[in-house]
Order: sequence, then C-alpha cells, then structure tokens
Amino acid sequence: MSSSLRLRLGLAGSAAVLLALALAGIGLTVLFGAHVERQALAEMSVHLDQVLAGLERQPSGELDEVDPPADPRFAQPLSGLYWQVDLPERILRSRSLWDFVLVTPPEPDRPGARARAVLPGPGEEELLVLHQTLRLPERLGSVEVTAAVARDRAALLAARRGFAREMLPYLLVLALFLIGAGWLQLAVGLRPLRRLGERVAAIRSGERDRLGSGDPREVRPLTEEFDALLAAREEEVERARRRAAELAHGLKTPLQALLGEADRIRRAGQPESAAHLERIVGSLRRQVDRELARTRVRGRPAGSGREPARVLRGVVDVLRRTPEGAGLEWAVGGDELSSFPLPAEDLAEGVGALAENAARHAHSRVEIHLASPCEGWREVRIEDDGPGIPPARRASLLLGKNEPGTEDSPGLGLAIARTIAEEAGGQLVLEDSPLGGLSARLQLPLA
Repeated sequence: MSSSLRLRLGLAGSAAVLLALALAGIGLTVLFGAHVERQALAEMSVHLDQVLAGLERQPSGELDEVDPPADPRFAQPLSGLYWQVDLPERILRSRSLWDFVLVTPPEPDRPGARARAVLPGPGEEELLVLHQTLRLPERLGSVEVTAAVARDRAALLAARRGFAREMLPYLLVLALFLIGAGWLQLAVGLRPLRRLGERVAAIRSGERDRLGSGDPREVRPLTEEFDALLAAREEEVERARRRAAELAHGLKTPLQALLGEADRIRRAGQPESAAHLERIVGSLRRQVDRELARTRVRGRPAGSGREPARVLRGVVDVLRRTPEGAGLEWAVGGDELSSFPLPAEDLAEGVGALAENAARHAHSRVEIHLASPCEGWREVRIEDDGPGIPPARRASLLLGKNEPGTEDSPGLGLAIARTIAEEAGGQLVLEDSPLGGLSARLQLPLA
C-alpha cells in the first residue's frame, strides 16, 4: 500500500466517507428520537391540561377528578399511559396505574413550570413523565397539588430504532456512491501524473526530448524544472564531448609524432627499438580510441534511433567507398524495424566499427541483418566470409587486445562496439558465421 498514492488516498477517502456517514446516521437518529419525544411531550401536555381542568370540589368538600381525559388508555390497567394528582390529603390516579404510585421529583426551580422526568413504571419499565406543581384557585381551596402524566418510553425508543434500521440501507447506498465518486475523482485527478510518467518514459526511449507544457498548474512547476534540468544536463554533456574531441586531437598529434620518430629510429638501424616504440604507441592509440568512444557514448542521451535500416544503409554506403569495401559484395536485410534501442549516432558508430572489421577481413561478401530475435530485444548481425576468429581469441579481442606486431587486428573495433552495447545495457556476441567467417551480434534490450 505504501507504494501506491492512489490506493492510500482512496482508502483514506473511503474511511472518511464511512466515518462521516456513521456520525451522520447517529446524529440523525438522535435528532429523530428528540423530535419524537417532543411530540410525545406535546401530547402529554394536552393530557395534563385536561387532568387539571377536570379537578372539582365534591359536595362533601373533597377534591376529585370529575372529568378525566377521554383517552381510553387511561382506563385500561397498565396500558402505558397514566395520570396522577397528588393532593394534600390523598392521591388521585388513573385506572391504568392500578395501585402503583408515581414518585414525582421535587418541585422545579421555577414554581408552576412543567418539567420532564424519567421514572420507573408499574412494570419496572421506564416512563416519560411530564409533571407540574401549582396552587389551585380559591374556589378549589387554594391548595398546592402536583399533577403528572406519564407514558411508556419503549414505544419512543422503538420508533427511534425503527428509524435507524430504515435509514441504514440509504446510508449504505450513499456510502457506495460517495466512495465510487471519490475513486473516480482520484482517477481523474491523478491522470496528469500518469501522463507525466508516460512522457518521462518517452524521453528515456528517445521519442521526445522535453516534457513540454499543457499540464495543470499544480504539476507545471515540476515539468518546467525537469525540462530545465534536461537542458542543463545536455549543455554539460555537450561541453564534455567538446573536451573529449579536444583531448583526442591533443593526444593523437603527439602519438603520430612518436610513430614518425619510430620510423626515423628504424632507418637509423635500430629496428627492434622502433618496433618496441610502435607497439607502445599502438597500445596507447587503442586505449585512447576506446576511452574516447566510451566518452562519446556516455555523453549522448539514452533513447531509440528511428529508421535503423536507413542508418545501416548509410554505413554501407560509406564503407563501399573505402579501399577495403570497394571490392566486396554488401547486403543489408532483415526486419524493417521502426526503431532501435540506440541513438542513430551510436548505432552507426558501433555497426561501423564491426562492418569495417568485416570489410578488412572478408574475402568477397559482408551481410548486415537487422532483427528481433525475441520479444523485448533487437539485434544487428554483421557476418563475413573471411577467416573468422578462433574461439580462444574472442574474449581478449573484445577487450581490445591485438596480437603483438599486428595493426589490422579487429580488437579495437570489437572493443568499441562492445562498449557501446554494454553502455546501453546490451552485449556483443561473437559466433561462427554461416558464410564461413565471423558473425558479430550487437544485441540491445528494448527497456
């Protein structure tokens, strides 16, 4: 979960929706319960008025409830609806109370005000009680009485529970809708980041050189900084390549002078010293050329070259004009791939080094094939009909080591091609060619 921003945001949003709806459900249930109780108290207040209005003095002088409330539940024992009047000398109560006496709480702070209370009932159930203590008018004796009306709270609580049960399915549907809307919002909101990742991958593959504009305001600073970083890196790389070219010029001129000095020593009658100096100079030249090739490869941005077949045909056109390649039969074939996982300059340099070696050693024919040997890989295969290279020598030649006393060994070209392949995550494989000579396979992964 820690690696997915969408999953973390989605789960957090879903949890927030569930928590909010749970709190809303609890709050609505409490509000509904309070509303039901207020309605019940309003009805009980009407009953309390009827109870007080029904008090009259009998001919005997005693107070009595001569006109009780008309609700039939007051006449049914233990019906759940009760009234009671506490007189100084006795207690009047509804038939529904039977022989149970309500113990009303003390008089409220405001004399004559009606108060709410919860008291135990005849069957130990909870009763909602509305009571009032007041002094009767002079015609009724000016005595202080306490009147109360009570009803069973079970019906009120059942109504609240029923409301909660009926509301639950709607809350669940609303939760699903809000969670789905949240995930949809995440998908739409994170879409610019997905497109940004696709454009970064396109830069890496060489399909584009900048992220470009058109992003939302929140993402735009990131893309602008990224493009500025790419521009700065390209400028640094270009400066490094210029320094590499200057280094090549600065080193090759003294090395060429040393070869001239070796020739003078040979003419002076010291062939062994001249040969030794030439071997040293040759080794230095190969080392310089190999390191410069590596610098040029590292200096170029990674990516794919477009129309690789056209690049290969260009390499062959150049080699046909050289003394070694002019008398050979050249063939370029294979798959017409739209791209190759190397910039065009690196592809031309690597294939050029291999094809130049093939031209130098071939008898009559050189073939260059462009292919996809398996999914996720591309390769260029250069084959010739020359003498080939014994398997025992191939490993050392891939490292750029020529045989002592030879200047036309393929070691430097193979080392340059191997460097280009390895810098791009690929490899150079040497095998026997069906033509009779060497088959050099420059293999690169797509990713």
